[in-house]
Amino acid sequence: MSKHLLLPVDGSPQSVEALHFASSEWDDATVTLLHVIDPVATDPRPSALPGGSEEWYEEMREESEELLAKARAAFDDDADVRTRTEVGRPAQSIVSVAGDGEFDHIVMGSHGREGISRILLGSTAEYVVRRSPVPVTIVR
Repeated sequence: MSKHLLLPVDGSPQSVEALHFASSEWDDATVTLLHVIDPVATDPRPSALPGGSEEWYEEMREESEELLAKARAAFDDDADVRTRTEVGRPAQSIVSVAGDGEFDHIVMGSHGREGISRILLGSTAEYVVRRSPVPVTIVR
């Protein structure tokens, strides 16, 4: 039975390393690349202007599609790679998506683009490791 991997991506160097690691270690797996749009981390607040929320969402969705397309390039053309975008807090969204029952494993970078660096794990990676319903591989 083939594995179905969940790979959260954010464009950070560690995220890119996780992509390369997963593509070499699980070349026969089904892969879902997940990008989480975090409305709390964006600035300025989109709701401050009329129509700002819709414009903000469309801009973030386009950026997400570009990021996922770049991430897709890490895999062979014939690989079974899917993409998914969610809106929410990254750590909670990753755990929620992993809990859908579709995934066997999460592979992710140790630190993302945002936040204060911790000694071994970023806060998102730590949250996912502690709360994931499936095994997690962290790539540095």
